[in-house]
Amino acid sequence: MTPDAAERARSHPCYSEEGHRHFARMHVAVAPGCNIQCHYCNRKYDCANESRPGVASERLSPEEAIRKVLAVAARLPQLSVVGIAGPGDPLANPERTFATLEGVKRALPDLKLCVSTNGLALPESVDRLVALGVEHVTVTINMVDPEVGERIYPWIVMGGRRIEGREASRVLSERQLEGLERLAARGVLCKVNSVLIPGVNDAHIPEVSRRVRALGAFLHNVMPLVAAPEHGTHYGLTGQREPTRDELEAVQRACGGGAAVMRHCRRCRADAIGMLGEDRRDEYALARLPVNVPFEPTPGGIGGGAPDVDVGAAGGSLAGASDCAAGAAAGSLARRSYLGAVEKRRAQLAEARGAALAAAAPLPADVRERIAVATRGEGLVNEHFGHAAEFQVYDVGREGAKLVGVRQIPHYCLGGEGEERSLDAILDVLSDCAAVLVARIGRCPRERLAAAGIEAVDAHAFEPIEVAALGWLRARAERTGSCRQRVA
Repeated sequence: MTPDAAERARSHPCYSEEGHRHFARMHVAVAPGCNIQCHYCNRKYDCANESRPGVASERLSPEEAIRKVLAVAARLPQLSVVGIAGPGDPLANPERTFATLEGVKRALPDLKLCVSTNGLALPESVDRLVALGVEHVTVTINMVDPEVGERIYPWIVMGGRRIEGREASRVLSERQLEGLERLAARGVLCKVNSVLIPGVNDAHIPEVSRRVRALGAFLHNVMPLVAAPEHGTHYGLTGQREPTRDELEAVQRACGGGAAVMRHCRRCRADAIGMLGEDRRDEYALARLPVNVPFEPTPGGIGGGAPDVDVGAAGGSLAGASDCAAGAAAGSLARRSYLGAVEKRRAQLAEARGAALAAAAPLPADVRERIAVATRGEGLVNEHFGHAAEFQVYDVGREGAKLVGVRQIPHYCLGGEGEERSLDAILDVLSDCAAVLVARIGRCPRERLAAAGIEAVDAHAFEPIEVAALGWLRARAERTGSCRQRVA
C-alpha cells in the first residue's frame, strides 16, 4: 500500500478497518434501475427490517438526495463519505447518479464521493468518475469464469439488447475487469466485493482474488450470501444455502495476500446512514427534514452553530439556494474539528498499542486465543453485553489483535422468555471464543457463558480494544500458565 493510498483510505469507513471506528458513511438511493439480474438479489422498496444491499425505504431524485446530504452533513460531523450503491446499479442510471455526485461535490467538496457498481457499464464511465474526483469505487465481481457466472447471472442488458446464459457472464466479466484495470491505472482506490455462494463460486473466489489483485484492486471483500426465503430472491426460493462461518473464514484466508481482505463489512442497505454497525436512516427520512436545515451537531459531536440553511422543499431544486453556503461552511468546519480530534485520538491509541505490544512481547508465539468484543465504536470496549447487536471477533497473540469478522446477534436485554432464546443464539455465535470483552454484564449471562467455557470480562471496560485484548491474554497466560490454541 502506497502512503497516498493509505492516506486516502484512512477516513473511509469501508476501506479502512481502523477508519470505520471513527467515521460515518451515507448512501443515497438515487439509482433504481439495474442492467443485470443476479440470483441473490431482489431490489425491494420500503423494507425497513431488512439490512442487505439492494434494499431502500426511499428512492430519491438527485435534488432530494442533495437536500438530505446537506441535512445529514450539518448534524453528523463524523460523516466522511457520500456513496451511491443502488438500490439498482448507479452506472445503469448515469444521469441520476452523476447529477447527484456533481451536486454533492459543489455543495460539500470536503466529503469523499464513492460509487458501488456491478461493473457492466464501468469502462465508459471511468473518465467521468475520475473527472468528478470519485476516489473510491467498489465493483462486485463474483467470478472470472463464465461457466461459474452463468449459475449466478441469468441475463444482462447491454446496448438495448438482452444477453443470456454463459455469453452474458463472459461479457460481464470482461467489462468488470477492464473497468477495474482502468480505474486502478487512474489512481482510483478500488474495492472488490465477492458474494460467497456455496457450491457455486466458493472454490473459485481465490482465483477471483488473484485476478483482481493483479489488476490493481486495493481491497477484497468476501461477503456471505444472504438467501433467506422471505427475501424473495431466486437463491432463497430454490433452497440455495448460505455459507457457514467456518466456510467464510476459510475463503477469506485463501484470499489473503497482495490486497487486504475486508473483514468489517456490514452488508449495508442502499440508504444506510451513520457509522458501520448502526443505521440512522429513519432520523433523516424526507418527511422529517425541515425546509430550513439548521446546523446542529448531534450530541457528542464536535462543532458549533451556524445560520439556518434553506435547502428547498422536498423534491425541489437547490438552484439559487445561495444561503446553503453558510451552512455548508459551518458543516465543513465541524468536520475539520472532528477530524482533528480523531487524529489526536489515533495518536493516543497508537501509543497505548505500542505499550501493550511491548508488554506482550515475552509471551510464547503459540499463546493465542480468539475473543469477542462488544463495542459501540471509537475502537473501545464500550458496549454492555445486553445492549450489543453485534460482536467484533479477534484472534489475539503477542503480535496483536487481528479482526476475524463481525457477527450479528439478537439483543439479550429483551425481558421475559425472549432473553433465554437470545442467549442461546449468542452462545452459539461465541462458541469458538475463549472470552467476550464487555463494558458491563449481568450475573445470569456471565454464569451461562462460564458454563459454556467462555469467560465474560468487564475488567477492561472502556480501554482500547487491542490494549484490552493483549492485557486479557497476558493475564490469562499468567493465571493458567498456558493458553488453549483455538486459532487455526
